[in-house]
Amino acid sequence: MNQLDATKSGFLVCIGFCIFIFTFIYIRNTFSKEPSEQKSFPDTAECGVYPDELCSALFEGKSAAPQIGNFCQIIHQPEIPDCIRTPCNCSTVLKTLHFITRPLSEEEGNFSLAYIITIHKELEMFVKLLRAIYLPQNVYCIHIDEKSPRDYKTAVQTLVNCFENIFISSKRENVVYAGFSRLQADINCMKDLVNAKTQWNYVINLCGQDYPIKTNKEIIQYIKSKWNDKNITPGVVQPPHMKHRTHLSYKEYVHSGKSYVYPTKNMKDDPPHNLTIYFGTAYYVLTRKFVEFTLTDERAKDLLEWSKDTYSPDEHYWVTLNRLSDAPAATPNAQWEGNIRAIKWKDQEGVAHNGCKGHYIRDICVYGLGDLQWIIESPNLFANKFEPTTYPLVMDCLERRYRLKVLQQAEVPLEAHWHFQESNYFNMKLNV
Repeated sequence: MNQLDATKSGFLVCIGFCIFIFTFIYIRNTFSKEPSEQKSFPDTAECGVYPDELCSALFEGKSAAPQIGNFCQIIHQPEIPDCIRTPCNCSTVLKTLHFITRPLSEEEGNFSLAYIITIHKELEMFVKLLRAIYLPQNVYCIHIDEKSPRDYKTAVQTLVNCFENIFISSKRENVVYAGFSRLQADINCMKDLVNAKTQWNYVINLCGQDYPIKTNKEIIQYIKSKWNDKNITPGVVQPPHMKHRTHLSYKEYVHSGKSYVYPTKNMKDDPPHNLTIYFGTAYYVLTRKFVEFTLTDERAKDLLEWSKDTYSPDEHYWVTLNRLSDAPAATPNAQWEGNIRAIKWKDQEGVAHNGCKGHYIRDICVYGLGDLQWIIESPNLFANKFEPTTYPLVMDCLERRYRLKVLQQAEVPLEAHWHFQESNYFNMKLNV
């Protein structure tokens, strides 16, 4: 390289570095509404008051915030609390992990929810989900995939042992994606829940990569005001392009760490009792009476047996039964209504959403920093899918905002350990 080329290269590198620094400083100065209101903190020189100011910029959709966020989440790696990495006594678990230990309002105390949570990996994400939705008046059944590592099962059991209203399902399945075992896992928990001491009103199913958008109070108010004690199972009559799911016989394969569902050449018989098969989501919000109906009604039991060799039966089983006019709390004329889960499907890009800012897995978006504004503006109760190991700041922002919102709505005196931090520096409204 001659001297002139070397000079040019050095000049271009200098310009590039200056542009990056200018952009970084610009975003830092836009986090607060008024520059004069900015406070000086010794540990927040590069990324603002981390992560609150940066989270505010992300939630408000400021264009350069994701780029800055990707940089900051690398230098501010979140610490895993001791009670996740190593066992603690239960008193320490409650305080260190910030579990809320009393009902936050009379309305919530008088309306118990049951949760079914199916998990198989990422202990830290499970803890984040559990402490977000946990309240002592609710009840929680945890289904751990039988294939999960022993130390993972032990860690979950150790945490669960600290709570009277959380338990591991009495029967565990080797869960296969899109297989009958996924539906059976929910039913196992339902059988346990109907025998639980807590007289719950509704049951909601979650997986380990879900996280709430709405608070417990908002979920109850949504159920009461929008659904008037009915079941919520979004779905329609099975469309032609989905009929292969129930016309062919499928089998589950589980061996040497691999699991999947594959079609056979065998055609299935017609559904029992001349039932019309519907297609919907695997997610639901169901009344206790409807759950008892699904566990005892002959049509429900026969449909369950018939569904054992279908593809992704949890996407037809609940909605089909809820369209029966004589089923408890049924919605026979409902279609896709019901704001249960915010998901960015790849085939809906440009129509229902503006694209995935993280990455897709099985055509479902794993949320990145640029998705945060879309998530909190969604009318849905929960969102899916999250990977805190890949995008740690996504969960940091959601968790902090969600807990602030929960405590802001509380109608009881707050305990110190319910707060994630002593002070917050969110420059935004929490009630979106």
